[in-house]
Amino acid sequence: MSKQQDKYAALSPFELKDALIQLASSKAGRLMLNAGRGNPNFLATLPRRAFWRLGLFATSEAELSYSYLRHDIGGLPRIEGIEARFDTFLAENHEQPGVAFLARAVSYVREQLGLSASQFLHEMVEGILGVNYPEPPRMLRVSEQITREYIVKEMVGGLVSAQNVELFAVEGGTAAMTYLFNSLRSNGLVKAGDKVAIGAPIFTPYIEIPQLEDFQLEAVMVNASPEARWQYSDRELEKLLDPAVKIFFCVNPSNPASVKIEAHGLKKLADIVRRRPDLIILTDDVYGTFANDFKSLFATCPQNTILVYSFSKYFGATGWRLGVIALHRDNILDRKLAALPASEKKRLNKRYESLTPDVNALRFLDRVVADSRSVALNHTAGLSTPQQVQMVLFALFALMDSHNGYKSAVTKIIRRRQAVLYRELGIVQPDNEESVDYYTLLDLEEISRHIYGDAFAAWVKATIDPTQLLFKIAEDTGIVMLPGSGFGTLKPEGRISLANLNEYEYAMIGNALKKLLEDYFAIFTKEGKHGARVSSGKISKKPRSKIDSY
Repeated sequence: MSKQQDKYAALSPFELKDALIQLASSKAGRLMLNAGRGNPNFLATLPRRAFWRLGLFATSEAELSYSYLRHDIGGLPRIEGIEARFDTFLAENHEQPGVAFLARAVSYVREQLGLSASQFLHEMVEGILGVNYPEPPRMLRVSEQITREYIVKEMVGGLVSAQNVELFAVEGGTAAMTYLFNSLRSNGLVKAGDKVAIGAPIFTPYIEIPQLEDFQLEAVMVNASPEARWQYSDRELEKLLDPAVKIFFCVNPSNPASVKIEAHGLKKLADIVRRRPDLIILTDDVYGTFANDFKSLFATCPQNTILVYSFSKYFGATGWRLGVIALHRDNILDRKLAALPASEKKRLNKRYESLTPDVNALRFLDRVVADSRSVALNHTAGLSTPQQVQMVLFALFALMDSHNGYKSAVTKIIRRRQAVLYRELGIVQPDNEESVDYYTLLDLEEISRHIYGDAFAAWVKATIDPTQLLFKIAEDTGIVMLPGSGFGTLKPEGRISLANLNEYEYAMIGNALKKLLEDYFAIFTKEGKHGARVSSGKISKKPRSKIDSY
């Protein structure tokens, strides 16, 4: 089996999972538990109810045109009188939860955000009907104004004015990464051979993409330490002072450690940016909404930071593909474009000349929009309008939740699962106030030390291959975990998502892993009696065990 597994050694953990799932599902009658999957099994229902109710109102608006034909033909909705017609719709359907939410949303948009209710309703009605191309292609106007209020509330903590934030609505964090990497390269802001710093552990594609032939970037790992509660030390962060490092990628809170950068780290990074005003930061903050009082690097280093946010995890909307790229109006990327040498500007003039007669004035975020559609299709760029409507309803749902009821509920669900897992595993649950606990990392060596002592932990480290262990766990228990090493962890650990299974299933995982560890301890004890290979926590010769033949 080990030879067969060799071919998986170079795979991304997200590709390796397919082989693990196949193995975990191989025994008939046994429940396969995919704990490696980050897709949550909870979701926000009220903004979805509102979406479907809004769709009914929008359809009735379309049917005001061509009604004389009676052939199920509608027309473009009219803005004139739309508020009065919506009030009638509310009165007729006020008992429906989604309709009541829409009534509050219109009030909030008008009274708290100071936007036109008629323009909001018209944009939402046209958007949900999908009758026009996205215009502007970067993001619908009212939709951007509302969504940026949400981003500022959840990511920035009031440190940056919403008026200074610009958004590009994209198909989730995946599209954001793809578009940004391509535009950074296309515009000469990163070039083959450049150094890029990667804050590890991190979502695997941030490690993999720079290595691709398209980019050929040199990675500099900035490692967070489990011994320091997954924070970056000053020494690690000072790697960013190297002027050869063009950009710093990080996920905050991290994946898979699920820990946000603490105040000291944010302050240190802000200090580094003051000393390195040319440094670009790309921060992926998809898990930030699970944290209380979260502050993104976009809050502390706004002019140097590209913010990526996805609605997928918090609202249980991975299938919707909803995300944004956020930039400060005054940003380092536009300044870098202005400072490019004449030869580069000439090349870029050729690239974007079909869009504008003044390419030099074309801002980076607008270039990202154009590049997302190979420039020539810029006129049909942008996230589909029904997707933007659902994004806005999610944003309003959070903005109007003054008591953070939804946030409290989903975080409680996650932490109850974590408590059950660690209870059944038989070890103390990690206590880290900076953690959002969306994932947890299980270090078999450390768990072994907690339960059976140093000598057994040393035996585990010397005896058990981490990748083989994942396959053995999948085959013996039906549990799928992802390798932490694929996310850039320095120690071999297994990533377990706390978002996608139910409490009793996490109890089953804890029990199964504890039983597996008991079996290993029995082997360790037997080998100690017959060969005394373990002494004072040190192993003189690697022992053979059942794992070797796996």
